[in-house]
Amino acid sequence: MNMSNWVQRLKFNPIPILVKSENKALTYFAKRDLSGNSMESVRTLWSLPNVVKIISRQKRDGSWIYHGGESYIRSQQNYNQLETYRILGQLAELYGLTNEHSAIKRAADFMFGFQTKEGDFRGIYGAQYTPNYTAAIMELLIKAGYEEDSRIEEGFKWLLSIRQNDGGWVIPFRTIGTKGSKLLQAMKDPEPIKPDRSKPFSHCVTGVVLRTFAAHQKYRRTKEAKVAGELLKSRFFQPDKYPDRKDPSFWIKFTFPFWFTDLLSALDSLSVLGFTKDDRQIENALRWLSERQQEDGLWKLALLKAKSIDDLPLWITLTICRILKRFYE
Repeated sequence: MNMSNWVQRLKFNPIPILVKSENKALTYFAKRDLSGNSMESVRTLWSLPNVVKIISRQKRDGSWIYHGGESYIRSQQNYNQLETYRILGQLAELYGLTNEHSAIKRAADFMFGFQTKEGDFRGIYGAQYTPNYTAAIMELLIKAGYEEDSRIEEGFKWLLSIRQNDGGWVIPFRTIGTKGSKLLQAMKDPEPIKPDRSKPFSHCVTGVVLRTFAAHQKYRRTKEAKVAGELLKSRFFQPDKYPDRKDPSFWIKFTFPFWFTDLLSALDSLSVLGFTKDDRQIENALRWLSERQQEDGLWKLALLKAKSIDDLPLWITLTICRILKRFYE
């Protein structure tokens, strides 16, 4: 099914407003991903003023500094890990930077410095296991050119080793009841808390982990990814089993680059993993989206982090179009 068919399924054509945007990066990806036009190299985006500005703030160790953190929550180094993850997402997702750029190499070296011998990335939650941030960091490193790196392979081995019995993922300390179940309390523990694997998966965490599987050519084809995808879509519009972003409304609060799990991040992964539009739960989610398109081609949705990302409504529209194109082409 060609592009015109997926566009015809919408009330309004969103492509014109995207390709006519003054945002050069957004226009580049819209033309490349939606129109199939032959384009010049993505490297042309790497010298845009905003990219230059972001890279100018990078420190010698490859990090970006997080300002305003509280020392009783985490160390400055671990805050910087969080900020560097955020910036890496912008450079990779909004401008297509890879490890062919020295800034990405330095940032990757900094991030890999938080990987433990077990294979996970640690520090954002103190000594606690963080399948969500481990996976999210891996996703960006994969997209930045580290897919074949042995350290990424070690990360996948760890993710597979710490699944719940049902095949999904949780933040382990959330599964053990009162003791250590609160984030700040758990972060003071010098040793990571093992999960109670009998407890149900968290869709908030599983959705983030699944993005990493979707990003990897080999792991997106695994049975473990398929099982996790089935679990994830079974929870559309439902509350999470754990306190983190528990309310169902978080399914319909969006940002890009992706951070937490929402309907778009979930559909994006599922569209790559081979799930189809004929699946009832996916069909319902796509219908929900189609009903919220505006006459100008954009979508009327609740947006998070809108002040930190230029033209976020347009990026969200591009994300929706990419998803629809995969499901309907």
